[in-house]
Parts: sequence; structure tokens; C-alpha cells
Amino acid sequence: MIKKIAVIGTGVIGFGWIVRFLAHNKKVIAYDKDIRLKKKIIKEIKRTWPYVRKLFNKKKLKLKNFKYVTSIQEALKEADFVQECAPENYKLKTKLMEIIGKSSKPNVIISSSSSGLLPSRIFSKCQNPSRTIIGHPFNPVYMLPAVEIVPGKKTKKIFLKKAYKFYKSVSMNPIMIKKELPGYLSDRLQEALWREALHIVNEGYASTEDLDRAIEDGPGMRWSLMGTFLTFHLAGGNAGMKHMLEQFGPALKLPWTKLKAPRLSNKLTNRVITGTKKQARGKSVAEISKIRDEYLLNLQKMRKKYENKIRR
Repeated sequence: MIKKIAVIGTGVIGFGWIVRFLAHNKKVIAYDKDIRLKKKIIKEIKRTWPYVRKLFNKKKLKLKNFKYVTSIQEALKEADFVQECAPENYKLKTKLMEIIGKSSKPNVIISSSSSGLLPSRIFSKCQNPSRTIIGHPFNPVYMLPAVEIVPGKKTKKIFLKKAYKFYKSVSMNPIMIKKELPGYLSDRLQEALWREALHIVNEGYASTEDLDRAIEDGPGMRWSLMGTFLTFHLAGGNAGMKHMLEQFGPALKLPWTKLKAPRLSNKLTNRVITGTKKQARGKSVAEISKIRDEYLLNLQKMRKKYENKIRR
């Protein structure tokens, strides 16, 4: 049974994993270079706990299960599972995985929180790469249930199954990707939307707020329950996706979208920064994060009533 988890790196994603693991009574050994980060992490754990407690029906925060170390070997020596959360950089991660592979127990699963890098490259110098995977979560990790599990070319199925079971045990909904590809699933979809949005802002058709509203009040509300494909299935009426493809398929040939991203010129950069600053309406990132967490808590509790009707 997986009880002790080493979280390597305590940035936004690493912190999110720490909170989720603590909420499920796991012992967490967090590693980072700067001891001063410990106080900040504990403060953030306490800030987010009211939402996490309600989401997972937990009574008490057990901070005694949290340990912060500045020695990676100390973090890894007793770990039953490793969740690496270093910055997105092949050179950095490859070197780090070599260290993790040597310092962790032989058959402990090593999972990278990478959001797009290829596991076969990240783990190319790691001992026993058959136990290595990508475990890509979504921010905030302590609230959102999705995690993309991506195998490398040498990953064995037995470790994929163990990882799937483990992530389910911490209330996540794992998405098993059949084979490695850059960007995985969700980030490839988000990237396409992001590119198109940047073109629209760059060419002066809409503000950042207009584009966010176009998603928030339209497809975003549908996507939170049923995603793109099932949404389009309903758009076809009684005949479903068959009629939808017949009716709207030809539109795919129209040059509506631009797959290549625009250059991040000073003009475009300023429009995006100014636009999002205006949208924040004077609220800090921490204030908006609090509103987001409260919304996600209530949304997930409500969604369960409806998704069970669709998926059962």
C-alpha cells in the first residue's frame, strides 16, 4: 500500500499535490532547496484546507503527516511513490530523474507532473524506467480531479495499473493515454484555443474579457459536464453525431482558425497583460484564487448529481 509520498519541488503544482495527499491521510515528505519555503507552504495549506475539507468530507487537518526537507535523498529513502514537480525543462528533469532513480527504492513508481514533455526523454537516464510515468494534474491540484497518466516506451503495464489505483485512492479521475505524445491531451486542446484567442486579440477583434466571456457563458458551461464530443453529439439532434458531421463537417474546410501561433510582439503582450489586469478589477491573484476554489468546490458537488446520470 502506498502511504509515504515524496513530492519533489514545491511550486504551484507541487503544493497542490501536497494538499491533496494530506487530505487523503498520506504521509508527505516535500523536498525543495530553500528551507524558508516551509513556512509559506504551511500557511497555504491552512488557507486552502476549508475547501479541501468540504470537498473530501474530512474532519481534521493532520499537519503531523507533513515533513519538509532540503535533502532529496532524505525525501526519497522511504517513499512509496514519487511525484516530481520541477520546471518544464528536458535537461533539468532528465538530470533530476537520474538522481531520483538512484535514490528511491527499486520498484517505487516515479511520476512526473510534466504538462507536455515526453516521458521517454525525461526518464532516459533513470534506473528501471519500466516504473516511470507522467502524472499530469491540473491547477489547482487540490481541487481538480483530472490526472493524465502517460507511459514511456519502457513503462510496464503493472506500474500503470498501480498508478491508476493510487490516483483513484486520492479522489482523482485518471485518464490513461495509450502512448506518449507531446502535450498529452488537455494541453493540446487548450493550446489550440489559446493560439486562436491570441490571434483574435492581436487583430483587434475582441478584448481578453470578451473572449473569456465567450467561453464562460457558452461552451464552457457545457464542457464542464460533457466535453466537446458529447456536446456536438447533442448538436446533431435525434441523429446525433452522424447528422452533426453531415451538417457542420464542411465548415472544417473553411479558413476560420489559425493553427500557427502569432508572434508575441510588444503590442500583443501589452494587450493581453492590460486586458487581464482590467478583468481582475483590482483583486489580487490570491483573492481571485479564493473565489475560484469556492466555485470549484460548489461546482463539483453539484456536478456529481448530473454526471452520474450520464455515465451510469
